[in-house]
Amino acid sequence: MLNEFDQLSAGDLIMASAIMLESNFRRTVLLMCEHSGEGSMGFILNRPLEVKVREAISGFEDLDTVLHMGGPVQPDTVHYLHTRGDVVEGSHEVIPGVYWGGDKEQLSSLMESGMVDPSEIRFYLGYAGWSSGQLEEEFSEGSWYTTGASRDIVFGKDYERMWGRVVRSKGGDYCYAANSPEIPGMN
Repeated sequence: MLNEFDQLSAGDLIMASAIMLESNFRRTVLLMCEHSGEGSMGFILNRPLEVKVREAISGFEDLDTVLHMGGPVQPDTVHYLHTRGDVVEGSHEVIPGVYWGGDKEQLSSLMESGMVDPSEIRFYLGYAGWSSGQLEEEFSEGSWYTTGASRDIVFGKDYERMWGRVVRSKGGDYCYAANSPEIPGMN
């Protein structure tokens, strides 16, 4: 029988299991953008920061949307997911209708001209990354669950409830995990 890790691929979501206590990932939902024998990387979807994009990223001084923590790896780098791979050159499709990266200057110009709406893009500082074998080991320890991603989840804004909602959507015993206290042993 295959475990969840064996079925994992780029474009899937991984969710921290109810027993995950590591502060960078507790109750997080991540979109996997790369997954291969060489390693994996993705972005945390439910960790908005108290910083606006315009305050932190040059070329987007008029963008008043929140910046997100993408993960603990290279937190001084900027990444973005968007829905406009049709007009942003160099974009990589992660799931149908959701793209990663592309030409930053072109994106800035498209947003300035109104061709790309702020609701069609999300910016991240850093990313979550695992070397070869690392994520597989974490799955074997029960640290992660996985499920398919959708555009609605990737661009969802109910950050506080995202983890529980996505875990619960797996059904069965996952519903119990989604309703468990954030700190095990606390009722």
